Amino acid sequence: MKRGGRSLVSSPPAFSNDAKKLRASTVSNATGLQTEDAETEDDLETSGTDEDDDLTVRGPSTVATSTFTKHVEYKLSKIEADDLPKKKWKYTWEVPAADISNCKWVGTGECFLKDDDLSSNYGLKQKLYKHWLDVYKTSGGNDFHSSKQRWFFSLCNSYRDILHGEKKPFYHKGLEEDSKIMDAYLMHSLNHIFRTRDLVRKNNAKIDKHQMSGKEEILPGDNFLDQGFTRPKILILLPLRSIALRVIERLIQLTPANSKVNVEQIDRFYKDFGSEEVSSDEEEEQSKNAKTKKPSKPSDHQSLFKGDTRDDFMIGIKFTRKTIKLYGDFYSSDIIVASPLELMAKFGKAEKNKELDTDYLSSIEVVIIDHADVISLQNWSFLTSVVERLNHIPSKQHGTNVMRIRQWYLDGFARFYRQTIILGYYLNPDMNALFNHHCVNYQGKVKSVREHRGVLPKVLSQVRQIYERFDANSIADVDDARLEYFEKKVFPKIKDSDQGGVMLFASSYFEFVRLRNFLKSQNASFCLVGDYTNQKDISRARVWFFEGKRKIMLYTERIHFYRRYKIRGIRNLIIYSLPERKEFYYETVNMLEGSDDLACTVLFSQYDKLQLERIVGTAPAKRMIKSEKGVFVFC
Repeated sequence: MKRGGRSLVSSPPAFSNDAKKLRASTVSNATGLQTEDAETEDDLETSGTDEDDDLTVRGPSTVATSTFTKHVEYKLSKIEADDLPKKKWKYTWEVPAADISNCKWVGTGECFLKDDDLSSNYGLKQKLYKHWLDVYKTSGGNDFHSSKQRWFFSLCNSYRDILHGEKKPFYHKGLEEDSKIMDAYLMHSLNHIFRTRDLVRKNNAKIDKHQMSGKEEILPGDNFLDQGFTRPKILILLPLRSIALRVIERLIQLTPANSKVNVEQIDRFYKDFGSEEVSSDEEEEQSKNAKTKKPSKPSDHQSLFKGDTRDDFMIGIKFTRKTIKLYGDFYSSDIIVASPLELMAKFGKAEKNKELDTDYLSSIEVVIIDHADVISLQNWSFLTSVVERLNHIPSKQHGTNVMRIRQWYLDGFARFYRQTIILGYYLNPDMNALFNHHCVNYQGKVKSVREHRGVLPKVLSQVRQIYERFDANSIADVDDARLEYFEKKVFPKIKDSDQGGVMLFASSYFEFVRLRNFLKSQNASFCLVGDYTNQKDISRARVWFFEGKRKIMLYTERIHFYRRYKIRGIRNLIIYSLPERKEFYYETVNMLEGSDDLACTVLFSQYDKLQLERIVGTAPAKRMIKSEKGVFVFC
C-alpha cells in the first residue's frame, strides 16, 4: 500500500528502531485506518450538517487555516530539530501588559499580538466561541474582545511556550485575574481536543466512504496522519486537590451544553476532591465566627488551604460527542489532570512492575503548569522529572494504528511541537531553568517581565535592615560561598554575643540542613522549626526560644508557608537566604519584638536578583548588585 508518492510501509529517515518495529507490526495486521482508540459509534458520530467540524477559521468572505492546523502540519527538518535544544532564543519584541502595572510581554520571532479579526472567533471553534461568549455575558461582561481571558487565549492559541510569573493567584485577592487566566487555558485545551477529534472523525468518514465505494485507487496516505502514539493530548499539572477541583469544575462549565449532556462519575469526583459548595447555615455560622474571633492565619493562607489540600491525585477526562467521562482509563482520556507527586508514584510503580507503564504521556501536546509557585514549595524536582519523561516513544503499541501517526512523532520530534505553559505568582531560578532548557517548542517563546516596586514600606517594625553582599564566582558556587560568608562574617558576632533571640531564616531545606550541621559542629545553643520537624518538637522549640533556653532558632520558608507561625522572642533576625514569596519578608521582619537593640541582617549575592528585586524593588536591586560597596541599609 502507498500513501501518495510514499509507501506506507517505508521507514522515515529519523524513525527509531522501536518505532519501526511498532509500525511494521501494525502494517502487517492493518486492514484499514482506525481511530486512536476503540470508541463506540456514538463517540465517533459526526453530523454532516455541522459546519463547526471544519478545521478552518471562517470569516464573512474568507477561510483561513487555524493555528492548530498550521502548528501540527508544520514539517520540522532534522537540522531544525538538532538546533532547538541548544538554541539561544532572542526576545525581539515587547508589548505592555495593560492589566498588570509595570509589566510587559516579551517574545521571540515576530510579534503576533495584534488585533484579532473579530469575525474569526479568535481561532476558537464556533460552538466553543458561542458558549464562552454566553458564559462571559452571563457573568456581567460586556466587552469580550478587550477582556483578559480573550487576550490570554490568543496568547495560548499562538502555540508558543509561555512563562507567566506575575499571575496574581486567587488566594492573594486575585480571584478575578486567576479565573480569567484559567478560563483562557481551559478554552485553549478544549479547542485543541475538539479540533484533534474532528480531524480524526473527518478522516474516518473519508476512509469509510472510500471503502464503501469499492474503488481500487489508493488514497494519499499523507492526508490521514492525524494521531499520536496514544490519545491523551493535554496534561494539566496542579499542586493540590482543592485547586484541581476548581479547574475541573470550570472545565465542565466551559464545555458547551450539547457536549456534556451527561457527566459520568461526577459524584465520585466530588467525593474524592471535595465540594466548595457551602450550605446557608454553614455560611451564616462561618460569618458569625469571623466577626467574633480573629483568624490566627493570614487571609491568603486560609484561602489557599481551604478544602482538600492533599497533593496525590490523578484523573483522566474523556470527551465524546455528548458525554464527559471522568475517571476514564488514562489511555482513552483526552486530558489528564495530576499532581507531580502522583505521577512520580506512577513512574516508580512502572519501574518495579514491567507490566505497568506511563506511555499515556508519550503524545502530550499541551502541558499547563498552574500555580508553579506552590509546586516549588512542594518538590520542584518531581515536576522537572515529569516534564523530562514526556513525549518518549512508547514501550508498547497500545492499539494505535501506526499508519495514522504523524511523521514528527515517528521521527522523535514530539517535544519540539509540545506547548508548555508555566503560570505562577512569582519566578525563581528553577522555573527559569525549566523554561529555558526543557521548553523547546519550535514556535518560540513568550514571557512576562515586570519592574517591581518592592515591599519594604510594609515593614512595620522600626528596625535597621542591613543587606550584606557576598561574592560567588558562579551559580554552582553560590551555596558554598554563602555558607563561608556566614561562618566567617556573621556567626562570630552571634557566638561572641550574650544576647539570645536569634532567628536564622533559610529559604530552602538544603540550606537548613547545612546550617544545622554547622551549628552542631560549633556546639551552638539552637532549636529547629523545619520542614520535617514533628509538631511536639516544634511546640517545645518555640517555648525554649521564647524563654531564652535556646539562643538560636533555625526556621525555613517552607514551614512558614504551610504553618505561618508567629514566632515570639525574636530580637536578631538573620535572613540567610531571601524568601521566594515577598510577603514572607515583611511578615518575618515584623515578628521582631521590643524597642531596643533590634537587628535584621540579610545575605545576598548577584544570583539572588529575582528575590531581591521583589523585596527592595527592581531599580535598587540592580544598584545593589552592581555597586562597588557591599553593605546597604534600609530603615
